[in-house]
Amino acid sequence: MNREVCRFAPTTSGPAHPGTLLAALLCWLDARSRGARLLLRLEDVDSTRCTPQSADDMRAALDWFGLDWDEVSLQSANRAAHEVALDRLAERGLLYPCACSRSEIKRSGERAADGGWRYSGSCRDRPLPQGGWRAVRETLRLRLVSERIEPEDEGGVDLAQDPAAEMGDPVLLGRSGSIAYHLAAVVDDGQRQVTRVVRGRDLAASTAIHVALQRLLGLSTPSYRHHFLLLEESGGKLAKLHGAVGWHELREHYAPEALCGLLAAAAGLIEAAAPIRPGELLAAFDWRRVRGEDLSMRWTGESLVHPA
Repeated sequence: MNREVCRFAPTTSGPAHPGTLLAALLCWLDARSRGARLLLRLEDVDSTRCTPQSADDMRAALDWFGLDWDEVSLQSANRAAHEVALDRLAERGLLYPCACSRSEIKRSGERAADGGWRYSGSCRDRPLPQGGWRAVRETLRLRLVSERIEPEDEGGVDLAQDPAAEMGDPVLLGRSGSIAYHLAAVVDDGQRQVTRVVRGRDLAASTAIHVALQRLLGLSTPSYRHHFLLLEESGGKLAKLHGAVGWHELREHYAPEALCGLLAAAAGLIEAAAPIRPGELLAAFDWRRVRGEDLSMRWTGESLVHPA
């Protein structure tokens, strides 16, 4: 039997926050409890938001928290494979340049399945220029066929979707020349033979697009599990807990074992918060003990608490 391969793939556009550390912990526990190979992929392809320093900082945060990896890589180092995938999609006539701005797409007024704005497809009949996709100086999109895709989620999250109808044709290459998330994630998972993806529920809506890309590129589909999120109140609404506090501030108030215990208790892995190392959670780790609903937390300036 081949060994399973899992990955944790944080975007390095800012410091690790409580949600990052929770997701890393759950992914780490899942992989280590299964005896799987575990990869850390630092997603840094967006050159407008990510820097080498932020990638180093993310690695430092995860090391401080007590997590280890069988392999560490920078996503930007895989550019050649991303371009090969674009060549294959272009050969099939599936790529087109898009001149629509974000404000124009938003004005269409149609929400996408992920909460953003669905692309209407107004540019999808445009051909690639004579120089191919490399000569495009606009956004590059994938021309999807409308079809119902029904990935399974181990935690019961509904991933079924017609991505063409519910999301619109996805961007594969940005105006700046940066490879987009959907393509990079799918190509990297396929190249490293990832068999299992554990991640936050905020990424669930992207799964059908990933499966569509996997099929177009002849790649295997991994198993998926999407877990709960840590939320904070922002502007009267609940949003992901990330902007309030980063790991540099957290470590001024928490030892890594104390923060691990707090997050483990929030997840339902232990009854009450107490200092603990990730490895000490392995023996009793069971997804049936992990909470299903998102959890609201608040940063007071000194500690993470549940709002009264």
